Formats: sequence, structure tokens, C-alpha cells
Amino acid sequence: MVQAGGVIICVGYILGLLFTAVPWGGVGILLLGILSAVVLRRRYLNLRKIPQKSDNGGMKTKLQSGIGQNTPDPRILLAAGLVGLLASFYFQWRVPVPGAKDISNFVPPGNNSNQEQLVIVRGVVASTPRLTRSQRGQFWLDATQLDEVKKDDGPAGVSKGVTGKLYVTVPILRATGLYPGQQIAITGVLYKPKAAANPGAFDFQKFLKQEGAFAGLTGRQINILDEEQRKWGWWQVRERIVRSQVRGLGIPEGPLVSAMVLGSKAVDLPYDIRDLFVQAGLAHALAASGFQTSLILGVILQLTRRANKGTQLILGSLGLIIFLSLTGFQPAVLRAVIMGFAALVGLALKRKVKQFGSLVMAATLLLLFNPLWIWDLGFQLSFLATLGLIVTVPPIVQRLGWLPPAIASLIAVPLAATIWTLPLQLFVFGVVPSYSLLLNIISTPLISVLSIGGIISALAALAWPAGGSFLAGFLQYPSDWLINLVGFFSKLPGNSLAVGSISPWQMLALYTIILLVVWVRWWRQRWWFASCIALGLVLIPVWHSANNLFRITVLAAGEEPVLVIQDRGTVTLINSGDEGTGRYTILPFLQQQGVNQVDWAIATEFQEHENSGWLEVMQRLPIKSFFSYPPKPENVLETQVIQQELQKRQAIFQPLTVGQAITAGPVVAQLVNNQLPILQLQVQGQNWLLVGNMKLKEIQQLVQSGALARPQVLWCVPESLKDLVLALQPQVAIASSANLEPKVLSELSQSQTKLFFTGRDGAIQWTPNSNFEAFIQATESKSSVL
Repeated sequence: MVQAGGVIICVGYILGLLFTAVPWGGVGILLLGILSAVVLRRRYLNLRKIPQKSDNGGMKTKLQSGIGQNTPDPRILLAAGLVGLLASFYFQWRVPVPGAKDISNFVPPGNNSNQEQLVIVRGVVASTPRLTRSQRGQFWLDATQLDEVKKDDGPAGVSKGVTGKLYVTVPILRATGLYPGQQIAITGVLYKPKAAANPGAFDFQKFLKQEGAFAGLTGRQINILDEEQRKWGWWQVRERIVRSQVRGLGIPEGPLVSAMVLGSKAVDLPYDIRDLFVQAGLAHALAASGFQTSLILGVILQLTRRANKGTQLILGSLGLIIFLSLTGFQPAVLRAVIMGFAALVGLALKRKVKQFGSLVMAATLLLLFNPLWIWDLGFQLSFLATLGLIVTVPPIVQRLGWLPPAIASLIAVPLAATIWTLPLQLFVFGVVPSYSLLLNIISTPLISVLSIGGIISALAALAWPAGGSFLAGFLQYPSDWLINLVGFFSKLPGNSLAVGSISPWQMLALYTIILLVVWVRWWRQRWWFASCIALGLVLIPVWHSANNLFRITVLAAGEEPVLVIQDRGTVTLINSGDEGTGRYTILPFLQQQGVNQVDWAIATEFQEHENSGWLEVMQRLPIKSFFSYPPKPENVLETQVIQQELQKRQAIFQPLTVGQAITAGPVVAQLVNNQLPILQLQVQGQNWLLVGNMKLKEIQQLVQSGALARPQVLWCVPESLKDLVLALQPQVAIASSANLEPKVLSELSQSQTKLFFTGRDGAIQWTPNSNFEAFIQATESKSSVL
């Protein structure tokens, strides 16, 4: 009962942290604890009043006869509720906020490319540089001093002592050779991170806040302040292992094996391989955690099986500490290592350790150290997957008793982990890797061989790098087979199914069903019924949306008008922007909306940008019909590449001429002018006008000639906003940026036109039953409720 009481209190603490997402969530946990204690107390008193005959003919209560002995003490439930309340206060206390001297307080307001203020930031490198997707070096810097670069027409700024963590990106050659603990000075431009401007987009501001940082620095030049000999650090050991394995296996096999041993966060794994594994549902293979910990402990205990328990405890603990230091103290690894320590202590004391209690205790210790980890996705997935292995694998293996034990276990482990992590994945990503379970079963032997071989090679590399490279060479074929296997599954039709991001309440309902199946016998016997309910909770909203939703979304995509029109399950995409827009704006939005194909695509060139965003979209989603207005001469070759890709996928490609109207689902589109340019859309009885950069004289000529009819909705660049609004008087005007003179904004505010700026308001969405809505404002409103 003591152990059960401790687990209940730990669960209360974890729930208290989780319910910080809800206003007064801690109070709710306290009330739940009080209510549970009262109900349990009444049951306790009722049981005492019911007499029973004892074996010797006497009378005894049900409580005395053993009924209720496994029931927790009401005082434990009350204590758990109180701990949950205190956890919510502790979380708020630990939420990082910038201090008075934090470097984010010195970011110039409105810092942009036209008025950049160069600064010199001195500090200590806090992480090993890594390569970003944009081929720049990235690392963390603990800032200590800030100086403004002297301008030709102004006085030099005063040097300031600063604090805080800084997210730094520099040209890759500038970052080469940097190491943690090194003192450097970086010349660059400070900026504050932006929140997500589009649905489904990456929230850079939230990411930095979770890391305790509130500003970034785009570096241009680095000066080394300490030219002394390198100080020893675990980064050198990691570097020695990675270099040895890359030398023996090459790229990408070498970094892949290193990532399976040390974790992808400690290794610069090529992004194409990383994305391949993530899309196929094998991201866990690149995350050092429980599997590697079990392997290390298993090898050590096997080698020391003839030694006494104390020796096994010491050597096992030493192995876990070394492994933890090499991986870089990641939450998932910390969880696995704490559970490993618990197993070692249980072995030394000759006591059986309850895995569930060990998991809850490990999570509580980590969340006491850093309560913010409760919202770390890696920590959440690691905890849920381990919980699934503990409570769900045994019953699955029992139901697969007709199979050989090895095969039953091979199926049960990935199935249990998938059951417990899938609701969270649907909430965050909205995508189901269709072949994930099958791929996990097939690839487990290869992953085991590579992990064991990688650990052996890493140990050898510590003593003799050439020997580590030689041993790593034996993993050439298994690593190639694994990459080819993942690549094969990723190319299968329907390799990932986008169902759209589910709501928090859907996720909670799914986990409630899972818990009922685990805890309640009636539900456990009817697991198929529970599975049908779970599927209905996910698929019925998807079906309803696909058959009823009509929505137009103007994405925040810089100076390019990018529109997504959803019409009862069909999707029309107008423009794609550059490669970054396709990868970081369009695809995440379509994925979050549960879109698995684009029915109609319309390509125009508004700002003479490249159209490589289409190639990004086509790599992930099929396009059924593609309409292209005449491209600029410099982009003809790119258009031909797009056409070839469409032909490979047997999609319809139709070149259009200026003035030619087309019907793409609910949209009737016509490019009025290609040189200015102007695209006219008729949607649901509304006239939309997308206008590029135009001069006042050109606008007046077009209005006088009648070429520009008054639209209900206008999209244009900021430079033409005032003239077009005054000339056309639309009901709604959307521009990419709000960087206008105050006088112009004042004049526009006096008009009847409602103004939106995607650079300020984020994506703009419209449905027939509601007004235009700004994404950032809607997100803030939802955050204030939750």
C-alpha cells in the first residue's frame, strides 16, 4: 500500500502539470482528489456496517475479511489532489521569463532588412553546431555582452552586460570548428522569434521559450576570443564516435548508425534520411532511449553474471551514466536511465521492481527537475510508448498465444507502442503512417543488429578509432537494407494518411477508451467495440468536414498570394511560392486539414519568384489537374520540370493564355494581365481580385477602362494598397505587410474597407457562415479560453 500510495501521489503531480493547459486546472485536480476521497470514505464506512460470518462462526466485516484491502486510503487521494494543485503553481513559477538584462530586451523594435542594426554579441558556446535545412550552422550561445556596431553617421553604442540564451545561425563555414565552452564574439542582427502565422505551421516563438530563449541572432562574422587549447568535454567523445563510424560506413549509413546509438539530437543526420524515417513511422529508431538502455544493461549484466551484486550495480550504473552523458541529457534518455537504475537497485536488493511504479517515479523525478518537460513531445512519446509496453504488451501476447512466442512479442511491442502514441501523434501531426506497424515488425531485427553493432563499434572507437571504423564496416549491409526498406515503404501508394489534427477533447476521449480497456474487465473483453468507438471519434468528424466544409484560406506567404479553397472534400490551390513556402507553409497546412490530394492547382507568377514550391507539394501530395498561365522567360525551364513530374504521376497539365477563364471546382479564374499582374476569381458569388505591384497611373487607367471591376475581396502588395482601396473600394482588403506610413494607415482606417495584413494577422480564413477571421487573433482567443 505504501508503494501504491506513492504512485497515486506521483500521478497527482503529473496530472497537476498536465492540467495547467486549462484555467484553474490545479483547482480541478484538488476537487477531484477531495471528491474521490469522500466517495471512498463513504464506501469504507458502508463496508464496515455489513457483517459476514467468519470460518469459526463469528461475525466480521467485509473490510476485515479482505474486501477493500487493495483500495487506497482516502487520505492518499486527498494528498494527491493537493500535490496536483501545488504542481500547477510550481509550473507557473518555473515558466521562463526574460530577466531585466536578458538580451531579448535589447532587440531593436521593427528590425528589418531595410534598417538592420548590426551588433556584436559576446558569449560562451553552449552546444555543438548543427546543420539546418537552409544549410546554415546553428548553435546556442550564453550571451554575456552586447555592443552596437558604430554607424558612419552616429555615435558608437555603449557596451552592455547581458544575460540569456541565444539561438544563433551563421554561414556553415563560420560554425565549423566551434565547440561548447568556447568564448566567441558574433557580429550579426538580433531578432525576436515569431509565433506560427499559419495553421499547422511551426511555432518558432514557442520552441525558443521552451528552451528558455527569447531572441535569435543571424550571425555574419565570428571572432574567437580564447585561442587556448580545447577543454575536454563529452562533445569530444561523441565526435570521436561519429567520425569513426562515418569513416567506416560513409554517408548516410555512418550518421544513421551513430544516431541509433547516440540519438538524432546528438548527431547531424542528413535531413532526407531523417524525414524518410519520420514519414515511415520509424522516428523512434533514431531516438536513443529505452531500447539502447536495455541493450547496455543486458550486455553489462551478462558479462558480469559471475560477479557479486555490488559489482554489477557499480558497473551497470557507470554504463548508464556514460551513455547518458554521450546522448546529451535528453528527457527520453533520462527517463530510460532512471528506470535502468531502478532495475539495478532491485537486482542488488533481490527485490522485484514494478515497472509501472518505476515509470511513474522516473517521470515525476524528471518533472520535478524541469516541469516544462511535460509539454516536450519527445518526453510525452517516450512515456506513452513505455507505458504501452508495460500494460498492453502482456495481454496482446496472451491473445496471440497461437503464434510462436518470439513472433507474438515481435508483433505486440510495436502494436502496443502505436496504440498509446497514436492519439498524441494525431493531435500534433494529424497523419497516420499507413505501413508503420508492418514496417516496425519487419525492421526490428535490422534495428537490433545495428544498435548492438553500433554500441560495440562506439566502445571500440573510444579506445582505437581505426578499430571502431573496422567494426562499423560490418554494418554496411544491414544499414543499407534498412534505408532501402524504409525507402520502399515510403514510396508505396498511401504511405501516409492525413486525417487532420484532432481536437484536445478527441485526444482525451481516445486515451479514456484506452484506459477503460486496460483497467475495466467489461471493456477489455469487448476491445473490438472500444476500437470501433475510437475509430468513430476520429473518422466521423473527418467525414463530416469533408462533406460540409467550405473555406477559403489566404496563407501568410510573404509577397505571393497563396490561396487554399476547400469545397466539401475537394481542394484548389492557387500559387505555391518558393521552396520554403511549399515546405513550411502549404504542406503543414494541408496536412493539418487532412488533405491527401490537391484536385486543382493554378500557377501564376506575381512577384517574379520561382515556383519551386510546386515541386515540394508534388513530392508529398498528388495533384490531379494543373493549370499554368504563361511563365516568365527565366522560369520556363522550371515549368518544364513541373510538367515532367506531373506526366510521371499521370496528372493533367493544361497551359493557359492571358484572358482565358478556367473552372477549377468552385473557382472560376482568369488572368486579366500577366505583366502587371492581375488574377480575377469568382468564388461563391464573390469577386476576388489578386493584384501585383502596380503604379497609381496604371491603376487609374485600368479602372477608367473598366478592366478592373469593383471586387468584394482584394489582395495586393502594400505599395499599391492605398491607391487600390481608394479606387476600387472593396469590402475586404488583404495585404502582405503592415509596414506603411502612419498617415496612410490613418487614411485607410477611415474607409469602409476592412483591412487585414498577413504579416501581422497571419492566415486569413473565410467561410460562407462567418466573417473573415485572422489566424493569430483566433489562436490568442482560444489560448485565453484554454
